[in-house]
Amino acid sequence: MDPLPRKTRRSWNEPGHAHFLTYSCFQRLPLLTRDRTRRWVLDALDATRRELDVALWVYVIMPEHVHVLLCPRRPSYEMRRILVALKRPVSDAAREYLEQSEDDKWLDRLSVEYPSRRVFRFWQSGGGFDHNVFREKTVPAVVDYIHANPVRRGFVAQPTDWEWSSARFWETWPSVALCMDDPFA
Repeated sequence: MDPLPRKTRRSWNEPGHAHFLTYSCFQRLPLLTRDRTRRWVLDALDATRRELDVALWVYVIMPEHVHVLLCPRRPSYEMRRILVALKRPVSDAAREYLEQSEDDKWLDRLSVEYPSRRVFRFWQSGGGFDHNVFREKTVPAVVDYIHANPVRRGFVAQPTDWEWSSARFWETWPSVALCMDDPFA
């Protein structure tokens, strides 16, 4: 019997397009429930913004996945590199933390055995969801969708109640975890 064809993710690296990204934890495990791991995600978002010159517009960190709306500023970019910049530092920090704490149970649970090597997986393999946003009128709908995630899940009553999102920034709260870039600047 022939194996099913592997799904491939298509990504269009179009100058001027924003990207609505979703990437999930390995096996959809709730690995983003601690402030420590959420801070790693925020640090990776901020570093990616600086190092790869992307405008960061919106984010939400859920227990088992992350949504981000960003726009590369360079005329030539590769979403694959941006995704690596967002995901690898978090995975590396998690692996290092587990190794230092000698938590073999979680190291084993988050590892995949291949014939030639063993691979630690904090994130689900693959690129996740990447949707190009190229119409200005679409941006508010994507922003609302991202910010409403914790409300839809029943975690909070309104988006600004969720500390791990950009909703508070856009409602001009005085203290926020991470500042965003203006999508219309």
